[in-house]
Amino acid sequence: MIIKILGTGCAKCKQLESNAREALNASGVTGTIEKVTTMGDILSYGVMITPALVIDDEVKASGKVVTKEEILHLIQSI
Repeated sequence: MIIKILGTGCAKCKQLESNAREALNASGVTGTIEKVTTMGDILSYGVMITPALVIDDEVKASGKVVTKEEILHLIQSI
């Protein structure tokens, strides 16, 4: 599983990354977390508002900080 955090490095982006790391650790699923920070790459996902959460190349949330519990639910539903 590949989880990507789309954002330029703002506080909300960092919080989303932290939540994603905690959720991935709690899930027991093997995966990696990558940060996507360049605007061209972010726009290639169709995201206009950051932060955004992408799991296995599918945008799951945009424009908000998703909680650890919500991310855990998304991970477990795949």
